[in-house]
Amino acid sequence: MNVAVSFDSTATPAPLPIRRSRFGRGKRTPVARWFWEIDRVLLLLVTILIGVGLIAVAAASPAAGVRYSGNGVTVASRYYFWMQLAWTMMAVPVMLVVSALPQKAARRMALILGLFFLLCLALVPVIGSSANGATRWIAIGPAKFQPSEFLKPMFAVGMAWLLSLRARNPELPFALISVVPMGLIAVLLMKQPDFGQTVIFGAVWMVLLIVGGASIRLIGSLIGAGMGAVVTAYFFYSVATERINKFLFKQGDTYQVDRAHATLTNGGLLGTGPGAGTQKFTLPEPHTDYIFSVIGEEFGLIACIAIACLYFAIVARVCLRLMREEDDFLLLASAGLVAQFGFQALINMLVNVGLAPSKGMTLPFISYGGSSMIALSIGFGLLLAFTRENPHLKEATYTVRWTGR
Repeated sequence: MNVAVSFDSTATPAPLPIRRSRFGRGKRTPVARWFWEIDRVLLLLVTILIGVGLIAVAAASPAAGVRYSGNGVTVASRYYFWMQLAWTMMAVPVMLVVSALPQKAARRMALILGLFFLLCLALVPVIGSSANGATRWIAIGPAKFQPSEFLKPMFAVGMAWLLSLRARNPELPFALISVVPMGLIAVLLMKQPDFGQTVIFGAVWMVLLIVGGASIRLIGSLIGAGMGAVVTAYFFYSVATERINKFLFKQGDTYQVDRAHATLTNGGLLGTGPGAGTQKFTLPEPHTDYIFSVIGEEFGLIACIAIACLYFAIVARVCLRLMREEDDFLLLASAGLVAQFGFQALINMLVNVGLAPSKGMTLPFISYGGSSMIALSIGFGLLLAFTRENPHLKEATYTVRWTGR
């Protein structure tokens, strides 16, 4: 008796054996479908990053507590750690819920929230609250949030949706139409002022245009216009003038840059050890903008390199998955979201090592902050949703046919 094995891509899969695990491939519960469709490597990487963030905030919390104590107010040494832990416990479920949304529902949610947070951004100059010379927050009772943080992932999805419409109507200049929302957001951000966030929005926009297939002439024109805008800002925008002069010519107060460098290098290659850092107590914003320097002091430059590699691994993982993506919107949305995530991490690390001017930007999932943690969780949840395996793809199956005389 002979056995012939044939490959049939249209055959109905044979019933799978019953599995006891609720996460088995044979299960069709929502949790099981989510578990097998999600990029589990990407989920593991961001989980490690969140864990590293809690350790880093715990290390920076005593220095931040000392810095913000005074005038009759005493901040406990672990206050910011416990607050960050609370924010994390709220943010992680949000990320998981968003990642489980159907891709069309995730897109719809992002577009609606994008319009809402754009309206909030427009209201910041009117009803916003100020801190450290900038008006970037909206207060709701004792709590306050930063609309630009929440708008970033929604902007990436919204621009991806707009540019993906070109496939339906190639005659409309969607790339030029996208200049309008980008310009509006840039004007609103520069009013706060927030030059760093403007750079992030502009960089994500450029990535989407390049991935979306915009002409080289248009890309070149926009790059030239961007360089012209930076030069104009240097001469006519006081915040840009001050930041660039500090960075290029070491003019004015360079205290933040000097303290960040001293803190980062104080630990050497292996660090002083958890809780043994001393330079962090002289560092401005040790738990937010300059937490990377605190990591360098207490855990060493080797830990800083490992964190940089972790960010690179997340970006590379998404890029590799997108190489086989055929849906225009999913390709653009995922590229925009991971570009926003990667650029923000890169800028923060460059500021800490003195290779970029100070911009007041957090390190994703590591710096302290409620708005930042929740907004990043929504954005990463969208990224996980858009990079899920297509559940409607048919799986090819093997069928066994017995033959004999």
